[in-house]
Amino acid sequence: ISGNMCTDKKPAAINWIMGRGKSIVVEAIIPESIVTSVLRSSVAAMIETNTQKNHIGSAMAGAVGGFNAHAANIVTAVYLATGQDPAQNVESSNCITIMEYAEDKKSLHVSVTMPSIEVGTVGGGTHLPAQAGCLEICGVRGAAKGPGSMPGDNARKLAQIVGSAVLAGELSLMAALAANQLVNSHMALNRKPAEVTTASATEVNASGMRKNMSMPELNHTTTTAK
Repeated sequence: ISGNMCTDKKPAAINWIMGRGKSIVVEAIIPESIVTSVLRSSVAAMIETNTQKNHIGSAMAGAVGGFNAHAANIVTAVYLATGQDPAQNVESSNCITIMEYAEDKKSLHVSVTMPSIEVGTVGGGTHLPAQAGCLEICGVRGAAKGPGSMPGDNARKLAQIVGSAVLAGELSLMAALAANQLVNSHMALNRKPAEVTTASATEVNASGMRKNMSMPELNHTTTTAK
């Protein structure tokens, strides 16, 4: 009988503090040249944006385990693809994303810490054909076998895969935000045609706003009455 101190499928500080399921840390060092040429941003801008958004913003919102950009998006996608329980995305998406200068003082050191990833490779939806195929591609289908294998090895590897995917997703979104490309990308790639708006009813002068280095240049913002 569960007394809800687990805590399963509900936000809870105990999972963030003590962990649940698998606890992992994934980190990478991205050379400055890659940040510039591939991510189209700068190391300084990404560090600043991560601090302002994922740390300060989440703290002001009273987040529990939500010090990240969009870990839940990635966790849910991997869970659906590999036959996990999607409802456990609640605690499994606990994540803090950290970005700082690497030891060379030039490259970007990025890490995600996820203390409560709940995954399995046996039973449940893992037997569905498509999901079993995804687990097979990842090399973690079923129970771990072979010399030296330990119970839970495949689940631990799957947790690492989830964390690696989350780190990649955090890099992508934070780069877009730091370079002020997110809205432009949505406008350019959105399948829905842009609607023609009427003349604005209200105009707000944003020239006096306090800005940090990651904010776009704002001359004015318009809103349309509906």
